Amino acid sequence: MIISDRELSQRLERTEARANADFVETRARLDPEFGAAWIEVGGAYAMYDGQESPLTQTFGLGIFEDITPEYLDEIEEFYSERDSSVFHEISPMIDASHMELLSSRGYQPIELTSVMYRELAGGVTKRERHADLTTRVIEPSEVELWARTSADAWKTEHEALGEFMFNFGAVSAQCAGSFPYIAELAGVPIATGMLFSYDDICMLAGASTVPEGRNKGAQTALLNDRLNFAASHGCKLATMGASPGSTSQKNAQKNGFHIAYTRTKWQKIS
Repeated sequence: MIISDRELSQRLERTEARANADFVETRARLDPEFGAAWIEVGGAYAMYDGQESPLTQTFGLGIFEDITPEYLDEIEEFYSERDSSVFHEISPMIDASHMELLSSRGYQPIELTSVMYRELAGGVTKRERHADLTTRVIEPSEVELWARTSADAWKTEHEALGEFMFNFGAVSAQCAGSFPYIAELAGVPIATGMLFSYDDICMLAGASTVPEGRNKGAQTALLNDRLNFAASHGCKLATMGASPGSTSQKNAQKNGFHIAYTRTKWQKIS
């Protein structure tokens, strides 16, 4: 039986931090002039991937070591040198006094995330799907295909995000710890999903479906196949994040995920 406690939070937060650090390192390798970088301070990973990137924030602050003014000074200087805002993803398993410290330093909570998990012992029962629906890990030569499929799903609803998500996806699909999955209906790409695997924990991310491919079971198939792949490669636990009460959260819960805790993102306002 898995208990939602500080130890579980450390495992889940570190997995997400490792995936994001892997992304930042890949960005730095592919585009050295971009300036992507990350540091570890007090057990937290502080990452910079550009001012608009969702990865420009810290993970694990306060969950491995107590937050101190000195640690915050170092992290804030890291972002100040890059003319970037400062964000921290904070687990509720930290000492409550740390929230007072963040408030006194000019931070405010701005966002919530349901951090979820499920065990993978014995794998996952394969669910029925459309006969022509298949999923697979892409070939190295298909990075652009994966990134474009992912971006097209965002572009329809958020035109400005199209190019950003294409570039973001192209980096993500080349990370050392990543397994970029694509779903195809009769051979036509319609959806993507990402799997990151580190030690015995995997993380699901990158779920997107093009408009003409929705409501055909693509994301359920991607979820199922990624979890079985991870289980067959030694993963014992899977994690993912979603907005509280969102469709993504509900779908995850229908597929055996449990909410470990609700995480809070803090931003330095003043």
